[in-house]
Amino acid sequence: MTNTNSDIITIALDKLDRDPKNVRKTYRKEGIEELASNIRADGFRLLQNIVVRKGDKRGRFFVIAGERRRLALTLLAEAGEIPRDFAVDAKLRDEADATGISLAENIMREDMHPVDQYEAFKVLADKGVSVVDIAARFATTETIVKRRLALARVAPALLQLYRNEEMNLEQLSAFTMSDDHEEQVRVWESLPSWNRNSYTIKAALRHDAIAPSDKRIRLIGGMEAYEQAGGEVKRDLFDERSQGYAVDVALVERLAAEKLEALAGELRLEGWAWVDIRPEIDWRDLNGFGRVYPEQVEKTEAEQAEVARLQEEHDELEAVVESGDGDEGTEARIAEIVARIGELDREVYESDDLAWSGAIISLDYSGNPVVYRGYVRPEDRDSDAEADQAEGNGDAATSVNTDATLQAPAGPNVLHSATLVEDLTAQRTAALRLEFAKNHHVALASVVHALLLQTILTHSRDHSCLDIVLTSKPIAGSMKAPENNIAVAGLSELAERFDDHVPGNPADIFDWCLERDQHELVELLAFAAAHSIDAVKDKYDYRKTQRAHAEVLADALDLDMTNYFEATAETYFNHLTRDGIEAALVDIKGPDFASGVGRMKKAEAAAYAEAQTKGSAWLPSPIRPAKAAANVVDRLSVDDDSDDEVHGVADDTGEADQPEDELMQFPEAAE
Repeated sequence: MTNTNSDIITIALDKLDRDPKNVRKTYRKEGIEELASNIRADGFRLLQNIVVRKGDKRGRFFVIAGERRRLALTLLAEAGEIPRDFAVDAKLRDEADATGISLAENIMREDMHPVDQYEAFKVLADKGVSVVDIAARFATTETIVKRRLALARVAPALLQLYRNEEMNLEQLSAFTMSDDHEEQVRVWESLPSWNRNSYTIKAALRHDAIAPSDKRIRLIGGMEAYEQAGGEVKRDLFDERSQGYAVDVALVERLAAEKLEALAGELRLEGWAWVDIRPEIDWRDLNGFGRVYPEQVEKTEAEQAEVARLQEEHDELEAVVESGDGDEGTEARIAEIVARIGELDREVYESDDLAWSGAIISLDYSGNPVVYRGYVRPEDRDSDAEADQAEGNGDAATSVNTDATLQAPAGPNVLHSATLVEDLTAQRTAALRLEFAKNHHVALASVVHALLLQTILTHSRDHSCLDIVLTSKPIAGSMKAPENNIAVAGLSELAERFDDHVPGNPADIFDWCLERDQHELVELLAFAAAHSIDAVKDKYDYRKTQRAHAEVLADALDLDMTNYFEATAETYFNHLTRDGIEAALVDIKGPDFASGVGRMKKAEAAAYAEAQTKGSAWLPSPIRPAKAAANVVDRLSVDDDSDDEVHGVADDTGEADQPEDELMQFPEAAE
């Protein structure tokens, strides 16, 4: 030990011990390693001296304040980077001060302000110090350094608002989408105070840039395909997935057009008189069109009885598989039943109808190609009717229906049990609730909409999925593993945050609410109303019109279920038959990847499906997004020329997942 001044002494590292009076008992291993990296990057120097007192044994000292620094130095000594008797400067204090000093060291501290971090990092970056070195010097991650440096894009006036606590970090980070300071300030000042969330700010700054969730991007194969075609991408460093935005709109349009044209070529081979490509379509666009429908082969009484018997047997066997008691023989029998029902439920278009009707190819909300088959243009319908009348045919209208309702799918490809559909839609409801709680504008609009249905439009409450009574249905019981659900965890975190602020005495809550500003009230409203959402499809499915509105709500919230659900053996494939797994794989990756599933055991098939699905962002049909404007659509399969609906779903009641009378229109709900 050596004296350097009145209270600073130099002590060998191996003479320092942990102080039993230190109020802090727990240290993260990762934190010690990060601090060691910081000390190493700064030439093995401590920025702040430790504080010690004399130990119980002669020549030894207890570390009152600076135990993390001692542990980090010890880690470096054990690694051989510094000697075990490394000289450490310390302040010597009396034992009586030990607890007070330790408490002050651990409590009276404050993390560095993000803008101060940005300015410190920028000084080093301007000197040519790399991001890696800056991260090491400050014991932080490269991502944090990049995000702080990105704040250089934000207008100084907005940075000052953040310093003044008039803006939160999430809002500030949203402005890094643009380098135009004047535009940033204009956007901030133009937005109402209650709608200045990061999503709205980013949307206002993006202009024509296309998000990776856009249906055109999904159609062409994602941002990777766009970049491979030479497209420029603008990255958002504050997006955890860092997918960026497509800047070259013309390129995206061209790639999408090429993809749709190729699919239209496949469709023309079916023999339609015409095929139109309309990437964006609304049910109003089909007003005035006539319809021709496929003819279903009429079943005999014996065949009808056979279908009923097979469906009953299928439901019983499916319940056995769901319980885990099924074997290969059970699954084989289910496959036979499904195949036989398909043989008895065939629909075909008459050649005469094909000669004067057509098909429209479009995109659904997810960017999947969809086909509207059997539509008759107004001019063709009128001319045909005139011709029939001239021939004395008074029944011309019977072959054409002017209703714009879309045709129901020919038949399911993957059969889901009712319990699995309930589980998946419960998970989607949880995701809807979390996204709803975070999007205050949509939440406010939705609540107003629900209230209008009970006041101005009386007896129309069923047309909202918000049970605004407020009734909150527990959805954990409908999930197979709610403890693993990301959205449920997110809702719990929000509940804990709000619980810390709301008074514990119910009598005080009203006055407390009166003292809140509009932003806080809207935030609380979104949180509370989120719990009323019920888009679960249970075994009885009494809420068809409400679930139709849930599709509109998901659209307004830009819900991406891939953020909350991944198809794995545990979450999905274990609950399907082996043939169901094979059908799902055909949908996901094509028949080549699914051909060997039939020779695998159930567990092997589920594990194989999980491996093939990983990273694909594929979703089972019960939780895929769907436009409420379209009742039910015929899905065009790229790999299969049949008319089967690739994403068709049947529950164990044998009903199609979305019958025609299930979906209603809510064009004003998202406005």
